[in-house]
Amino acid sequence: MTSTKQRSAARSPSALSDAWDRRTSLVKQELAAASAASDAKTARLKALRLEKERADAEAGPSIPETAAPVRKRVKRIVA
Repeated sequence: MTSTKQRSAARSPSALSDAWDRRTSLVKQELAAASAASDAKTARLKALRLEKERADAEAGPSIPETAAPVRKRVKRIVA
């Protein structure tokens, strides 16, 4: 069994504050790691998109753009 000094030391304000600070720093580290992973993923996807856009621009348009013929509207008279 633990002595009363050990139990009171674990519940002292400084010990509680230290535990709170450790948990807070752990959460901040986890958030920073997740943010860094997200930033790396975004940078990789952006590089892939830019490379694809460059390749598409070099290849030129694959289908020539032709305007569809404009149909005249017929005015119908209903009696």
